Amino acid sequence: MNPAEMIRILLVKRGNVSEAELARRLGQSPQNFNKKMKRESFTLADLDTIAGCLGCRLSVQFVDTDTGAVLVDRIPY
Repeated sequence: MNPAEMIRILLVKRGNVSEAELARRLGQSPQNFNKKMKRESFTLADLDTIAGCLGCRLSVQFVDTDTGAVLVDRIPY
């Protein structure tokens, strides 16, 4: 699943927030945000900000595929 799809799902789960409303919360124009969605050009910092605007937290982990151990819990950016 790509970041744009995850954002769309999150918008529905957070009460059917529109992409235009999220753009306003982010201080962007709806047109600019729509372009980012189409290009899927989000940094981790962007995703963290989006999560905060929607009342949730972004979690990033690196997990060892052999042992299942979490190697890095959150990437600082």
